[in-house]
Amino acid sequence: MTKQMMTKDELTELAARFAPATEVNGEGVSGALVIAKDRLLELLRWLKEDADYQFTLLSNETAVDYPEYFELVCHLYSCHRRQMLTVKARCSKEEAAFPSLMPLWPGANFQEREIYDLLGLTFTGHPQLKRILLPAEFTGHPLRKDFKAAGQEV
Repeated sequence: MTKQMMTKDELTELAARFAPATEVNGEGVSGALVIAKDRLLELLRWLKEDADYQFTLLSNETAVDYPEYFELVCHLYSCHRRQMLTVKARCSKEEAAFPSLMPLWPGANFQEREIYDLLGLTFTGHPQLKRILLPAEFTGHPLRKDFKAAGQEV
């Protein structure tokens, strides 16, 4: 059995367990489960601990700046199922905060610090949320759409 993404039917079945806080977005390689931010940790804990799913590996945590909201993107892998799953959550531009995934995956530490550094999103419950790539005195967050790069125009 080769590793694969969850099918749209599998995503829909999974979304039903957490309805109405979830929706299925796309299918195939671009398929994802989108959940309300306040239920994110509940879903991820269940996916990690449930005997049928066992998504024990957080392979990547990143975020995207869309015009109206920020989106947290979590790529999970289940060795048990040999399956990948993308889980997304959204927050408003004003709030710009998500719960930290460190209680479930301590390895989320550096990924969340990078997201904080480059996009300015905060992670509630993160024990050491500070810049990781840019100098402490750097102003702004360069991956935000509204970031204005200082310098000389060419």
